[in-house]
Amino acid sequence: MPRAKAEAAAERLGDGCEVVPCPKGRGFHLVAAERSGNSPKQAPADYTTLTLDRPGPHNKPKAHEDKAVKLTSYPGTVRQLVVTGLGHDQPTVIITNDQHTKIKALVERYTRRMTIEQRLAEIIRAFCADALSSTVNLNVDLDIMLAVLAQALLAALRARLPGYATVTPDVIQRRFLETPGQITTEADTITVRLERRAYSPVLRKASLPTNTVVPWLGNRTIRYELA
Repeated sequence: MPRAKAEAAAERLGDGCEVVPCPKGRGFHLVAAERSGNSPKQAPADYTTLTLDRPGPHNKPKAHEDKAVKLTSYPGTVRQLVVTGLGHDQPTVIITNDQHTKIKALVERYTRRMTIEQRLAEIIRAFCADALSSTVNLNVDLDIMLAVLAQALLAALRARLPGYATVTPDVIQRRFLETPGQITTEADTITVRLERRAYSPVLRKASLPTNTVVPWLGNRTIRYELA
């Protein structure tokens, strides 16, 4: 459908509805997802198992498709997907007027969007991004930049820790970043020796570099050791 018509329909459908360009420039599609109590009261029985191209435990959801569902605020019919196994208590309901994209592609598009929403929620909760230090634009921009950098560094760290790829930043903070230790500074080496804790075996198994040369520290080497 034309973009103006698609945007008007999206506005009627409310929050969570997205206008997506069609392949090869053939107009626009509507796609919306819902995870609230508005999910169907009785889940359909004929589900199809999907295999998504994503890491983690929720990469084999099950989906049911209804190809012609009528909505109160939308002319015509839409496709409705009821998806379970994405890690939510309620099924995820996806509606779209895109009649050609495969079910797997539609579900993967919204799992990526849900991942982005989850990461934003983690930043707000772990780094207090909803309580910035100042109303001055420069300070606010700096706070947001530091929060995003911190979240990216934590994401890189947890990806290297066995069994911690999907945990939230506050878990990494409590179990690993708050580990006490001693720092020894020498001419060309800085040694960080971490004390033994209950989660030290995870660090021993992690694929973390033991020696790192830091150019902005005069090419000194930072070495990590575990007690």
